[in-house]
Amino acid sequence: MADSWVNSAESLGADLHLELTGPGSRRAVLMRALRGAVRSGQLAPGTRLPPYRSLAADLGIARNTVADAYAELVAEGWLTARQGSGTRVAQQVAPVAPVRRQRTQPRASRPTYDLVQGQPDPSAFPRGAWLASARRALTAAPHDAFGPGDPRGRAELREALAGYLARVRGVRTVPGRIVLCSGAAHALRLMSAVASGRSGRWAVESHGLPFHRGLLAEGGVRTVPLPVDEHGARVDGLGAVGAVLLTPAHQFPTGGPLHPERRTAVVDWARSTGGLVLEDDYDGEFRYDRQPVGAVQSLDPDRVVLMGSVSKSLSPTLRIGWMVLPEQLVDDVVAAKGEREQWSSATEQLTLADFITSGAYDRHVRKMRQRHRRRRDQLVSALAERAPQVRVTGIAAGLHAVLELPPGTERAVVKAAAWQGLAVEGLDDYRHPEFPAEGRDGLVVGYATPPERSYAGALDALCRALPPG
Repeated sequence: MADSWVNSAESLGADLHLELTGPGSRRAVLMRALRGAVRSGQLAPGTRLPPYRSLAADLGIARNTVADAYAELVAEGWLTARQGSGTRVAQQVAPVAPVRRQRTQPRASRPTYDLVQGQPDPSAFPRGAWLASARRALTAAPHDAFGPGDPRGRAELREALAGYLARVRGVRTVPGRIVLCSGAAHALRLMSAVASGRSGRWAVESHGLPFHRGLLAEGGVRTVPLPVDEHGARVDGLGAVGAVLLTPAHQFPTGGPLHPERRTAVVDWARSTGGLVLEDDYDGEFRYDRQPVGAVQSLDPDRVVLMGSVSKSLSPTLRIGWMVLPEQLVDDVVAAKGEREQWSSATEQLTLADFITSGAYDRHVRKMRQRHRRRRDQLVSALAERAPQVRVTGIAAGLHAVLELPPGTERAVVKAAAWQGLAVEGLDDYRHPEFPAEGRDGLVVGYATPPERSYAGALDALCRALPPG
């Protein structure tokens, strides 16, 4: 096969897909295909074309045919050719704009300011430190890191997480009990597949992410709401459910940690009934005015599944999360994940492992903790000055606050905020559909989201939208 086009030196060069169809000579057909590729945008202005020898070998046509086609298209102005620069698409040639259908409704304008909870300011990502970790991780990576992945995740990251979570969150585990996933949503999908047989009914907090409840519903799990007060979820009403999903470190979205007596009570319930506690540790690193709160998992590692990720601390685009599992669930979760399931990149996992073990993650979290606390204080100060009638709660930790509003005003305030160019959500958006409305109106304000340059403007728009005192 020495004369195969694959091994031919003439086949070296950039690939270009062209369909040579239709009537005419080979040169005419090739020219028509090249013009079509430019018109459609397949070949953008300035794109360098393959050398004519390479394209001829790829298309199975004579070299002179390609050379003549290139020369004629240069003469027509479609291409340019310069010594040392090769043949390129002319800069003044623009693709034909596609015909767009008329929208039946006008597109909503994008808000000027964003105080929707759920994500950190993307400009705060530690690019330099992450790049340094990536370089070290790739240099030290074993060859098997670039082969088929282990469904449990890279051992380096599971070991790093076992040490980090023990030190920072009081978690009791070993690397063998940690399974990596792409985030909390992925973890819930896996748990609904593994543990749905415990009962078709799981308890969840009366206020939480509708997206998470929807994931459980897709897995065949019916959720029943637990009332939430200033001490977290009321776990005394668990009843005959197979599992309970909680946010004990910082109840989402109302704020506040789960009271110590309730933490003990929910573990006692799991032990006595064989139930399972799912602990969503979604922003456990960020605390401001209180002592650290350990994970419920530390009270009974055989009855509690802890779920975490770097979505709030680093970026949701990394798609790296983890599940700290009871030993008896590890094999079932790995089986549910599957040998060919799409999980996060091994190179990203190795980078995060280095980021943690080098101390860069701790430094970044401390830096962001200071930044978020400063933003929270700005929010509280602005409200105290311009809207003293509004009470702010849930501010001892996390990345958002709840603004309590007069009964019956929530929808009007959200609408007024939209008129001010501000995106913000109401507390009722997070209420379980089977939990009765209690006249508890409020706004969920994500103060970590806006970039620094627009935060003051976002607070100003928020204050203008609030009802007068």
